[in-house]
Amino acid sequence: MEGKQVFQGVKVADFSWVGVGPQTARELAEHGATVIRIEYHRYPEILRLSAPFKDSIPGIDRSAFGACYNTNKYGISLDLNKPKGQEVARRLVMWADIVTDGMIPGVMKKWGLDYESCRQIKPDIIYYSTNQQGQHGPHSRHAGYGLQTAPLTGFCEVTGWADRPPTTIHGAYTDFISPFYLAIALIAALDHRRRTGKGMYLEQSQLEAGISFLGPAILDYAVNGRLATRMGNRDPYAVPHGCYRCLGVDRWCVITVRTDEEWEALCQAMGEPDWTEHPKFSTFLARKQNEDELDRMVERWTLDYTPEEVMYILQTAGIPAGVVKNPQDLFEDPQVKHRGHFQVLEHKVIGAHAYNAPAYKLSKTPARLWKAGPCLGEDNEYVYKEILGYGDEEIADLLAEGVITTEADVPGAVV
Repeated sequence: MEGKQVFQGVKVADFSWVGVGPQTARELAEHGATVIRIEYHRYPEILRLSAPFKDSIPGIDRSAFGACYNTNKYGISLDLNKPKGQEVARRLVMWADIVTDGMIPGVMKKWGLDYESCRQIKPDIIYYSTNQQGQHGPHSRHAGYGLQTAPLTGFCEVTGWADRPPTTIHGAYTDFISPFYLAIALIAALDHRRRTGKGMYLEQSQLEAGISFLGPAILDYAVNGRLATRMGNRDPYAVPHGCYRCLGVDRWCVITVRTDEEWEALCQAMGEPDWTEHPKFSTFLARKQNEDELDRMVERWTLDYTPEEVMYILQTAGIPAGVVKNPQDLFEDPQVKHRGHFQVLEHKVIGAHAYNAPAYKLSKTPARLWKAGPCLGEDNEYVYKEILGYGDEEIADLLAEGVITTEADVPGAVV
């Protein structure tokens, strides 16, 4: 690859799994860091067993979900429950600048790979731990995924309709918030080590990372005693504000009107229908009091147009509006194509498939996607020989003793 990237020369031993830890390491890998992902055949991480699978056939190397979280990484297999596996891990720590931990408290310590142990091996190591609620406190050992952290953070209480139970926010939402806090902290830690020669321990609660995204609602309670709750697609400071059906099957457009000027522009865009002149729609407060009827009237208009037409008409009039896109729309979006967001890489089992590039671009050192997420143990030979310096006989012994794992022992798994 031509040109130096911003994290080129940084070496990462990635012991984390599932979401936040691997995503954080991926940000470094896509900007030049050498990242080695350590996994175990007999206990594969959950994303390897999560759909979508190649040809809808499950298998630990067939999940596009698992592959997409580990772009540009080398993948090795290692049994950390074996003493010799822990010896190999210590050699990885000695090689690395950064060690990652995405387990509940105590797991890495059991293997002699907690921060204090790693610091004894390499005093200037940078080490991050990320889990649901942090390494200390009464709930620190609560296990789970972002799907469990989202309701704990409060997102589900404010997601859904007022007359219905809370709705699970789509996806493991805190998994998409937490990595970028860690990435920024890692940049600071690397700079600190460059200036002082000292390492650092970074400890993250994904719960707290998520809470920060509900800042206004939390402040409103702290200052005014108001509890935020479900309001569907409504917004206290905008009307109309919602998702409106459009021409076509399951086609929608979102519209936001915040000011009287935007309301007047919306009325003009809709052709000044008679109902817009009624006193119950004449002011912001009046429109709020009659919001259900207002939504029905706006939707009568949007149903005559495609969502793209609604968006164009309203944005031209200065009104915020956007198409509700499905995955096919995203792949065909000309702006997304122009920015090269989806990049096709060749996976050894899945074949050619699309990966997300980072949603930001560094002007002088942009990300480069050059390697699909690895199959489990895909890079064993390269890493054990070329990076860790093991000879053929040593590797053969590690294979024979099951230290370097080769077979899955998961019900229903297809190797």
